[in-house]
Amino acid sequence: MGFRTQELLLLFGVITLIFGGRKIPELARGMGQAVREFRKSIKETKEEVKAIEEGGKGDLTNE
Repeated sequence: MGFRTQELLLLFGVITLIFGGRKIPELARGMGQAVREFRKSIKETKEEVKAIEEGGKGDLTNE
């Protein structure tokens, strides 16, 4: 179940009416920055977990 072309056009029209044509690029830019920061934090967290696992600090049986 996905959106059809008519539904997407209607949705875009409603968004344009609510936010105005000038605000849409700002909203898209803000969402893009948020996604980039989210991906960056995920990558950093994975690197930290990998470093802990390689160092053996994450293993509770070594205590």
